Amino acid sequence: MKSPSAIIEKGRNVVRVESDAVAALAERIDERFARAVEMMYSCRGRIVVTGMGKSGIIARKIVATLNSTGTPSLFLHPSDAVHGDIGMVRKEDVVLCLSKSGDTAELQQLLPMFKRIGVPIIGMVGNANSRIAQLSDIILDVSVKEEACPYDLAPTSSTTVTLVLGDALAMALLNERNFTREEFALYHPGGNLGKKLLLKIEELMVQGDAVPKVRFNVSVRDAILEITSKRLGATCVVDDNGELIGIVTDGDLRRMLQKTTDVTHTTAEMMMTRHPKTITKEALAALALQEMEMHNITQLVVVDDRYHPVGMVHLHELVKAGLSSESL
Repeated sequence: MKSPSAIIEKGRNVVRVESDAVAALAERIDERFARAVEMMYSCRGRIVVTGMGKSGIIARKIVATLNSTGTPSLFLHPSDAVHGDIGMVRKEDVVLCLSKSGDTAELQQLLPMFKRIGVPIIGMVGNANSRIAQLSDIILDVSVKEEACPYDLAPTSSTTVTLVLGDALAMALLNERNFTREEFALYHPGGNLGKKLLLKIEELMVQGDAVPKVRFNVSVRDAILEITSKRLGATCVVDDNGELIGIVTDGDLRRMLQKTTDVTHTTAEMMMTRHPKTITKEALAALALQEMEMHNITQLVVVDDRYHPVGMVHLHELVKAGLSSESL
């Protein structure tokens, strides 16, 4: 086995070679790139991305990025295409064809079929004089000076450059569409951003009879029973009109008992915290988490437009839903 220093140097050299290849690609982002983006943006169908071998793997990633940023796309395997799957392609689509050599046999067989359908072709190729380049309506150059492979064989720099160019197309399209964070969240409801921008208090709060609530003049004993039975560590305190005037938490009870153990004549109003933090059910759950962390509290009362408590949300529910301060 090579020495640690030799292994480290080899790793660094791979990074340098691939970094140089990506830097060279930046100089080739020209009017052809702009035309490709315009063609994809104007597409009334889907972006059909195809490629064989390692290029096929990169093609799948490009499809995933396009779909998640508002450009409907699909991956078409060249071998499957010539055995019937080309039926997925319509003339309203745009084909994005990936090939390092530009002479991939399966693609050479497939591209004339695209021509017969009448679908435009964008070729991402490493050889501008290749057959695939000749059949393409727009050529995007993904050639590299060298692969990171010592034998210049295994696709390394070339796949990296192709992936980066795919990202460049997707981000340019995102910009053209004025694609928003909220739209991104719609396509990623299970991710942190989706939870942050989509999950609302109404989906997490307790409501109805599960909301801990007592009138201002009840005894401490009744307040404790309400807190204990509803298991949220607090209870809302309301006036005769049902409007929220305060909250009694476990902490309020402990602080009161530190001062006196004689609570015979103590009411909920006497020990409550006035003007508690509130939120509406339409608010985002991420906002509730932000409020709780800012004020070091574990409950928020959910109120309606008449300031009646209609729900309560606990910090534990936000954490269980996958929200965290890192997602804010």
